[in-house]
Amino acid sequence: MLNRLLLPNKYKLAGWLILIPATALGIFLILTQFEGIPFRATVFAFYSDEIFGESRAFNFIKTNITNTLVGVMFITGALLVAFSKEKNEDEYIAQLRLSSLLWAVLVNYILLLIAFLFIYGTPFLNVMLYNMFTVLIIFIVRFNYVLFRNAKFSFDEKHD
Repeated sequence: MLNRLLLPNKYKLAGWLILIPATALGIFLILTQFEGIPFRATVFAFYSDEIFGESRAFNFIKTNITNTLVGVMFITGALLVAFSKEKNEDEYIAQLRLSSLLWAVLVNYILLLIAFLFIYGTPFLNVMLYNMFTVLIIFIVRFNYVLFRNAKFSFDEKHD
Protein backbone atom coordinates (compact mmCIF):
# COMPACT_ATOMS: atom_id res chain seq x y z
CA MET A 1 0.00 0.00 0.00
CA LEU A 2 2.85 2.40 0.86
CA ASN A 3 4.56 1.58 -2.46
CA ARG A 4 1.98 3.61 -4.39
CA LEU A 5 3.42 6.73 -2.77
CA LEU A 6 7.01 5.91 -3.73
CA LEU A 7 8.74 7.09 -6.87
CA PRO A 8 10.33 4.65 -9.32
CA ASN A 9 13.90 3.59 -8.51
CA LYS A 10 15.38 5.61 -11.40
CA TYR A 11 14.77 8.83 -9.45
CA LYS A 12 17.13 7.77 -6.65
CA LEU A 13 20.24 8.41 -8.78
CA ALA A 14 18.89 11.81 -9.86
CA GLY A 15 18.26 12.58 -6.19
CA TRP A 16 21.85 11.73 -5.22
CA LEU A 17 23.17 13.82 -8.13
CA ILE A 18 21.23 16.81 -6.77
CA LEU A 19 21.68 16.11 -3.04
CA ILE A 20 25.47 15.69 -2.95
CA PRO A 21 26.38 19.04 -4.57
CA ALA A 22 23.60 20.79 -2.63
CA THR A 23 25.03 19.40 0.62
CA ALA A 24 28.54 20.55 -0.32
CA LEU A 25 27.25 24.01 -1.23
CA GLY A 26 25.19 24.16 1.95
CA ILE A 27 28.21 23.34 4.11
CA PHE A 28 30.23 25.96 2.21
CA LEU A 29 27.52 28.56 2.84
CA ILE A 30 27.42 27.69 6.54
CA LEU A 31 31.21 28.03 6.80
CA THR A 32 31.13 31.41 5.01
CA GLN A 33 28.21 32.59 7.15
CA PHE A 34 25.80 32.46 4.20
CA GLU A 35 27.72 35.01 2.16
CA GLY A 36 29.99 32.74 0.12
CA ILE A 37 28.32 32.98 -3.29
CA PRO A 38 26.23 36.13 -3.77
CA PHE A 39 23.64 35.60 -6.49
CA ARG A 40 21.13 38.44 -6.57
CA ALA A 41 17.89 38.23 -8.51
CA THR A 42 14.45 39.76 -8.55
CA VAL A 43 11.91 37.33 -7.14
CA PHE A 44 8.23 37.38 -6.23
CA ALA A 45 7.67 37.39 -2.46
CA PHE A 46 4.46 36.65 -0.61
CA TYR A 47 5.92 38.65 2.26
CA SER A 48 9.19 40.51 2.80
CA ASP A 49 10.54 42.47 5.71
CA GLU A 50 13.64 44.65 5.51
CA ILE A 51 15.72 45.17 8.65
CA PHE A 52 15.39 48.95 8.52
CA GLY A 53 12.62 49.11 5.95
CA GLU A 54 8.97 48.40 5.70
CA SER A 55 7.10 45.13 5.50
CA ARG A 56 5.60 44.39 2.11
CA ALA A 57 3.28 41.69 0.82
CA PHE A 58 2.84 40.25 -2.68
CA ASN A 59 5.56 42.16 -4.47
CA PHE A 60 8.85 41.73 -6.30
CA ILE A 61 12.10 42.17 -4.38
CA LYS A 62 15.76 42.02 -5.31
CA THR A 63 17.62 39.68 -2.97
CA ASN A 64 20.41 37.14 -2.68
CA ILE A 65 18.79 33.83 -3.66
CA THR A 66 21.82 31.56 -3.15
CA ASN A 67 20.44 30.15 0.11
CA THR A 68 17.05 29.63 -1.51
CA LEU A 69 18.49 27.77 -4.49
CA VAL A 70 20.71 25.55 -2.33
CA GLY A 71 17.80 24.82 0.03
CA VAL A 72 15.48 23.92 -2.85
CA MET A 73 18.18 21.70 -4.38
CA PHE A 74 18.79 19.97 -1.04
CA ILE A 75 15.12 19.35 -0.31
CA THR A 76 14.42 18.16 -3.87
CA GLY A 77 17.40 15.80 -3.87
CA ALA A 78 16.66 14.48 -0.39
CA LEU A 79 13.00 13.84 -1.23
CA LEU A 80 13.98 11.98 -4.41
CA VAL A 81 16.49 9.84 -2.48
CA ALA A 82 14.19 9.21 0.47
CA PHE A 83 11.04 8.38 -1.47
CA SER A 84 12.35 6.40 -4.43
CA LYS A 85 11.86 2.65 -4.38
CA GLU A 86 14.77 0.31 -3.89
CA LYS A 87 15.59 -1.99 -6.81
CA ASN A 88 13.94 -4.90 -5.00
CA GLU A 89 11.30 -3.18 -2.90
CA ASP A 90 9.34 -5.73 -0.89
CA GLU A 91 7.29 -5.76 2.30
CA TYR A 92 10.38 -6.18 4.48
CA ILE A 93 12.06 -3.12 2.94
CA ALA A 94 8.78 -1.21 3.28
CA GLN A 95 8.80 -2.12 6.98
CA LEU A 96 12.43 -0.96 7.29
CA ARG A 97 11.47 2.28 5.52
CA LEU A 98 8.56 2.89 7.89
CA SER A 99 10.55 2.12 11.04
CA SER A 100 13.41 4.35 9.81
CA LEU A 101 10.97 7.20 9.19
CA LEU A 102 9.44 6.83 12.65
CA TRP A 103 12.93 6.65 14.17
CA ALA A 104 14.00 9.80 12.27
CA VAL A 105 10.96 11.78 13.41
CA LEU A 106 11.48 10.71 17.03
CA VAL A 107 15.20 11.54 17.05
CA ASN A 108 14.54 14.86 15.29
CA TYR A 109 12.01 15.96 17.88
CA ILE A 110 14.19 14.82 20.78
CA LEU A 111 16.99 16.99 19.36
CA LEU A 112 14.54 19.86 18.89
CA LEU A 113 13.31 19.49 22.47
CA ILE A 114 16.91 19.64 23.73
CA ALA A 115 17.45 22.77 21.61
CA PHE A 116 14.32 24.38 23.09
CA LEU A 117 15.63 23.73 26.58
CA PHE A 118 19.28 24.70 26.18
CA ILE A 119 19.79 27.04 23.20
CA TYR A 120 18.66 30.67 23.25
CA GLY A 121 18.89 33.81 21.14
CA THR A 122 20.17 33.93 17.58
CA PRO A 123 21.75 30.44 17.72
CA PHE A 124 18.25 29.07 18.29
CA LEU A 125 17.17 30.56 14.95
CA ASN A 126 20.04 28.64 13.34
CA VAL A 127 18.84 25.46 15.03
CA MET A 128 15.35 26.05 13.63
CA LEU A 129 16.82 26.64 10.18
CA TYR A 130 18.77 23.36 10.28
CA ASN A 131 15.75 21.57 11.72
CA MET A 132 13.97 21.96 8.37
CA PHE A 133 16.46 19.49 6.92
CA THR A 134 17.22 17.11 9.78
CA VAL A 135 14.23 14.77 9.43
CA LEU A 136 15.21 13.95 5.85
CA ILE A 137 18.91 13.67 6.73
CA ILE A 138 18.28 11.37 9.68
CA PHE A 139 15.84 9.24 7.66
CA ILE A 140 18.21 8.83 4.71
CA VAL A 141 21.16 7.95 6.97
CA ARG A 142 19.14 5.56 9.13
CA PHE A 143 17.37 3.81 6.23
CA ASN A 144 20.57 3.31 4.25
CA TYR A 145 22.40 2.10 7.37
CA VAL A 146 19.65 -0.45 8.10
CA LEU A 147 19.67 -1.59 4.45
CA PHE A 148 23.47 -1.92 4.52
CA ARG A 149 23.44 -3.82 7.80
CA ASN A 150 20.66 -6.08 6.52
CA ALA A 151 22.47 -6.73 3.21
CA LYS A 152 25.70 -7.53 5.07
CA PHE A 153 23.86 -9.93 7.37
CA SER A 154 22.22 -11.64 4.37
CA PHE A 155 25.59 -11.90 2.59
CA ASP A 156 27.25 -13.42 5.68
CA GLU A 157 24.37 -15.87 6.09
CA LYS A 158 24.64 -17.07 2.46
CA HIS A 159 28.39 -17.67 2.71
CA ASP A 160 28.42 -19.70 5.93
